[in-house]
Amino acid sequence: MDARTNKLIKQYANEYYVPKVKYELIPIKELICDQKYQRDLSKKQVTRTSDNFDPFQINPVKVSRREGSNYVINGQHTIEIVAKISGSRDTPVWCMIYDEMDYTTEANVFAEQMKFVRALTPHDIFVAKIEADDHDSLMIRAIVEEYDLTVSNEAKPGNVCAIKALEDIYDRLGSEVLNRTLRICVSTWEGDPRSLTSNMLKGLAILLAAYDDRIKDSIFVEKLSEISLKELIRQAKDRRTGPMGIAESMLIYYNKKNRSPISMETLYKFKFRKGMNRNEVGNDTPKHLDEYRMASSVLNRSREDDTDLVEAGNIYDEIMR
Repeated sequence: MDARTNKLIKQYANEYYVPKVKYELIPIKELICDQKYQRDLSKKQVTRTSDNFDPFQINPVKVSRREGSNYVINGQHTIEIVAKISGSRDTPVWCMIYDEMDYTTEANVFAEQMKFVRALTPHDIFVAKIEADDHDSLMIRAIVEEYDLTVSNEAKPGNVCAIKALEDIYDRLGSEVLNRTLRICVSTWEGDPRSLTSNMLKGLAILLAAYDDRIKDSIFVEKLSEISLKELIRQAKDRRTGPMGIAESMLIYYNKKNRSPISMETLYKFKFRKGMNRNEVGNDTPKHLDEYRMASSVLNRSREDDTDLVEAGNIYDEIMR
């Protein structure tokens, strides 16, 4: 430790709010994780994190040193990830060491360590990704803002709080489906917060991805705008829970008075499954924001001269292809 750190430790040595710890690099093989208070090791988490390894996400391992041994209080997954990545249990990890704990104190620290920690919300993570210039997050925000909407954690008109839904649609179905989903939502329900929930956005996205150009935007807007959101949501709940119920209800109203109704079978075959990616539905996300913004400028011009949004959306789709 440097002189300044040592001075601060001595100055506040008797203050309870300054933990008496020291930091050491300790080989993984010298760390013990067999205490009964520890949770079971998740091999799935170790594999998933190892596959996406980032050294900047490695935190110091919290260790209790008693009777000459190093007992891990928090960080057993960390050491297993580092061991897997490095291929050796001789690899050292940074440890924050406490010297004055007994077994029961360790167990209590483990039980209480997350009690007063606020978990990151999807909005917290999204804002951080924007600050990190994450390409996908910037794209999602750009698409949302094209329709005078805002990604937010506050539910009010014009705000989209269903951030996970936006990310799922973008990741699994592509930017074109997300763009079309929001365009139709705004055209049909004019930013009503009930139209921008997770189930509504996913339900509409599933419908559009399943049927592609068989769903005509202008017909959808015309027919669904005549139905109250309350009635649409009520019927969806009567059919089944989640986005699929919304998609089914939308298709039922879309098919009303249609001489050539679209079969529900296609919807049942479509799977908005975990692990799906946008390439499976044929949508390629533009690699650069400039490419997207050039295409979406068509939509901006449509508002200025009162061009129909659906027509503008069709022009947008042609440019994106």
